[in-house]
Amino acid sequence: VQLQASGGGLVQPGGSLRLSCVADGLQHYDYYAIAWYRQAPGKEREVVSCINNADATHYIDSVKGRFTISRVNARNTVYLQMNSLKTDDTAVYYCAADRAGGSYCPFIPYEHWGQGTEVTVSS
Repeated sequence: VQLQASGGGLVQPGGSLRLSCVADGLQHYDYYAIAWYRQAPGKEREVVSCINNADATHYIDSVKGRFTISRVNARNTVYLQMNSLKTDDTAVYYCAADRAGGSYCPFIPYEHWGQGTEVTVSS
């Protein structure tokens, strides 16, 4: 199983990025919940957003109204559209997947992890 996260980069405050997480090797991808985590320097990893197999979504308060998670099962892909980026959004973003797809997604102990993509928001 491989999760490939991409789309990070350097962007100015107020800018946008779209992260992608492509899964390879997951049987019945539509069963899975997918999450985006991030870890900033000196801080603990936190779940930013997640989506379960019923398309129920979750966002941490600091990104509500700015970030949107979506999935395209036919492409084994989950996207994280990030708008109105702030310097506090600077972190390495990781995607994760778990077959407990119907659960409340921020509480799932995700089994499969990608390698991370770096997002830097700076002027």
